[in-house]
Amino acid sequence: MKKTLLATYLSVICMGCFAQALPDTSAAAVWRATSRLGYGPTPALVQAAQNNARAWSLAQLDLARQASQRPAKIPPALQALAASQQQVSARFHEEREARKMERNDQQKPASSMQGDAAMGLGNDTENYSRDMQLATGAWRLASCSNPDMENPLLARMTEFWFNHFNVFIGKGPVRPYVGNYLLTAIRPHALGKFEDLLLATAQHPAMLFYLDQAQSTQRGLNENYARELMELHTLGVNGGYTQADVREMARVLTGWSVDINGGQGFLFRPRAHEDGSKTVMGQSFTESGQAQGIAAIKILAQHPATAQRISARLATFFVADKPSKALTDRLARTFTQTGGDIHAVMKSLIESPEFWESANTLFKTPMDYACSSLAAAGNVKEDASRNQNLRQATGFLAQAGQPLHGWQTPDGYKTDAGTWLAPEALTRRADYAFGLASRIDEPSFLQQFYTVNTRERIAKERAVHMRTGLLLAAPEFMSK
Repeated sequence: MKKTLLATYLSVICMGCFAQALPDTSAAAVWRATSRLGYGPTPALVQAAQNNARAWSLAQLDLARQASQRPAKIPPALQALAASQQQVSARFHEEREARKMERNDQQKPASSMQGDAAMGLGNDTENYSRDMQLATGAWRLASCSNPDMENPLLARMTEFWFNHFNVFIGKGPVRPYVGNYLLTAIRPHALGKFEDLLLATAQHPAMLFYLDQAQSTQRGLNENYARELMELHTLGVNGGYTQADVREMARVLTGWSVDINGGQGFLFRPRAHEDGSKTVMGQSFTESGQAQGIAAIKILAQHPATAQRISARLATFFVADKPSKALTDRLARTFTQTGGDIHAVMKSLIESPEFWESANTLFKTPMDYACSSLAAAGNVKEDASRNQNLRQATGFLAQAGQPLHGWQTPDGYKTDAGTWLAPEALTRRADYAFGLASRIDEPSFLQQFYTVNTRERIAKERAVHMRTGLLLAAPEFMSK
């Protein structure tokens, strides 16, 4: 069974394995545009894109940038995510104090609070971190699958950058901050200047705690964040820096910390900062205090090696597992010429012939698959069914190896087919599809994107839930 699913998928995909440009009005172009610049087609997106998929894609780019400058749409049940960094810090401090009191007071009765079921996420002081984790996961799944809630391309860009600047909720106090990190550090800068995005992540408690920068002082230097800042976030492992540069960068960033007890969030501590000039990659930094770190981060953001690395990452995510050097070089030139303007780089990517070349196939990650399945399901009106859909998707992601905010190392999840394409993975996706099928309407609009053989196989089923499951488990649905 597993080998049959894999063989079927490969046979369908290889039908487009010879290079040709997808016509702008073709179903294949609509599928590519909506699946790569979002999380898959919906009836409304198909109608909007079918006249000219390329023009629709470029229009989405502008709409996504505009949407990024507006506050995220947060459902009433998830309003705890609207808290500022300072409010999160204050609530996290309250949680820690409440837990401390509970440990010290043996006579205290057990909490009768029932979390989100009875109170709404974020209202249970003793479980505030847990609630913020759950709320963030729910928002990520809702925003990637509901175009009325979030622009599809903005949702895709937010996920890309969240993975690039990965943080892990299992690391100490990262957990309560993960939602604020996503919505205030990543999302507003997803299509802006890269240096602004880089600085926003560098000054966020989630990153500072995750990579131990919050504890790095002139007397107790920690190089973790400085190393990943250079190796993963900017220059790349072959970016021309040395271990001495990592250490100098760590010295530059001493004093960048977090204030939980005072409810401030990010805080620069002058007494923890190592004063004096430092030299990173031949560049001297004579600024004082926090300004020294800001200047150094901006230099890294503008470095030619950073332009190459970010361009390669974008091309791998949006075009092909192994993009051509010609494409990466073009994107890097745009990055450099525009001062790291992500919108401009994405415009060059969408306008590139490589983006529309049929041979440049991409296989969906588990996150892609869950989001696209929920998007195809449409807006489920019943709260019970909608919540069950989100819970099922969360469980599927955990089983499939891509749990929400669950990657421990700072390199983020892999996105290539070599990582995710396996017989067991396809079987697991089919199981997920048929579980979801019982609660949603048949997404028959998907048939226009499928081969004759796939449509004929689906047509043999009389039961609606069987046809629905097959539509979501079809080999064509596994690609983007």
